[in-house]
Amino acid sequence: MPPRHNVITDLAGIRVGNAHDADLMSGVTAILFDGPTIASGVTRGGAPGGRDTGFLEPEMTAPGLHAVVLSGGSAFGLDAAGGVQSVLRERGIGFAIGAARVPLVVQAITFDLLNGGAKFWGRMPPYWELGWQAAAAARPGAFELGSVGGGYGVTTATCRGGLGSASTTTPRGFAVGAIAVVNAVGTVTVGDGPQFWAAPYEVGTEFGGLGLPSPLPAGALALRIKGGAPPSTTIALVVTDAILTKAQAKRLAIMADDGLAKAVRPTHAPMDGDTVFAVSTLRAPLVNETLDLTEIGMAAGDCLARAIARGVYEAADTPPGWAGPPAHRARFPRTTDPAT
Repeated sequence: MPPRHNVITDLAGIRVGNAHDADLMSGVTAILFDGPTIASGVTRGGAPGGRDTGFLEPEMTAPGLHAVVLSGGSAFGLDAAGGVQSVLRERGIGFAIGAARVPLVVQAITFDLLNGGAKFWGRMPPYWELGWQAAAAARPGAFELGSVGGGYGVTTATCRGGLGSASTTTPRGFAVGAIAVVNAVGTVTVGDGPQFWAAPYEVGTEFGGLGLPSPLPAGALALRIKGGAPPSTTIALVVTDAILTKAQAKRLAIMADDGLAKAVRPTHAPMDGDTVFAVSTLRAPLVNETLDLTEIGMAAGDCLARAIARGVYEAADTPPGWAGPPAHRARFPRTTDPAT
């Protein structure tokens, strides 16, 4: 593996790019793949928004994809995939059909239309351009987390949401990474305190090392959601370097989706669009298919839970005009922050 930054680009052959508009209070994250892939996905939220996700089913012809887009903008944001496709097409990347090349790009969106940003954009939504910018900016190596890209304008019931990522290596040597845009209708923190539901899966102090309160405070398990339960979602991608079939990639997505339940309360609600994509970069063969896939799937779920917590933990202080909850760092000041 490349040098470990604890992000999805620790896996070779992956580039991540972000673009957002501070006035719009929305943005786009593009994840590009340098080589062949096998891909699938799962959607368990009751109100999803996605583009070209149908070909991910195991019975469909295309085996993999060239990019994944995680975007704000609700249905308007689905234009972002077109901008990503344009960048890939300029580079000659795509599914070959005769002399034509069609970049295969899947996308999932979050609802961030009520966060106080300038959403009256006139004739054309800005997401095609933001998608182009995100894809053009995609690079290997470390990237910023929190209030960037698709994570710029998102919220949870108690804190500002964000873009999170994490990586790991399984005991049997397979690399796993996750990236998530956290716009949950519920909460990723416990009760009224700073601790994260994902605390049991934390590595080091990647989201503060706060642990879980013991015992849980009264009311911690009560339903806490945004007023009126507006459309919300956590959208994510998990990647492994293991060589998988498309059916195995589907199983990986199903197992990885458990990471949402480990990190967010509630998940998969009627107005959620919770979607998890799973991609294999086809570099490391399985030895014991059942055991290896089980280990990779469990690691992916844990990794996704960590990515979700990191997205909220790393969110920046809220901008002027923000119509959502405060950032975690504002609600729970940190002694290590320069301003505290």
